[in-house]
Amino acid sequence: MRINYKKTNAVLFVLIILINTYVILAPFLPRLEFWRQHGDGSKQQLTQQVQSATVPKNQPNQLIIPDMLLSQPIHEGPIATTYANLRKGIWRWPGGSTPDKPGNTVLVGHRFTYTNPRGVFYYLDKVKVGSQIALFWNNKKYIYRVETVKVVPKTDVSVQGPTDDTRLTIYTCTPLWHPVDRLVVVAKPEVAP
Repeated sequence: MRINYKKTNAVLFVLIILINTYVILAPFLPRLEFWRQHGDGSKQQLTQQVQSATVPKNQPNQLIIPDMLLSQPIHEGPIATTYANLRKGIWRWPGGSTPDKPGNTVLVGHRFTYTNPRGVFYYLDKVKVGSQIALFWNNKKYIYRVETVKVVPKTDVSVQGPTDDTRLTIYTCTPLWHPVDRLVVVAKPEVAP
């Protein structure tokens, strides 16, 4: 049996080009999806969901951030399985509080990955001071208003520490291409008028 090395080399060369193209372009694909969704009214739908007085029955624990077109379930799991939990999407850090109790509820997620989910907090940088966030927890809705958006070194673990006040802390790695820090969003419960 003779192997045709020219054809084999050509096929391998094409595969290398395709793989490299994917590796280079994949980080930009979420931007295209965001622009598409931004134009189709997704933000308005999420804003209505946040502002609605009703909570659907058997609503799973979920985070909704209209500014980043995000509506994702929140996953639970022990610290020992951190990486496995983060691969699922948004993970509630078990050392923190929960929305139904005072303290610091901490949610963590990847900014970008080459696997699914692509990075639930890819657009966390779209969230600004004053943005509204909804968190569904045990069939109850909690509304927060963003008070702080900051970047801290990844060694700064104080963002996930306990607090005397009730707050929601969301963080991910940043910048996108060379993640050496953490992008942190801190929100406080919105007081009903």
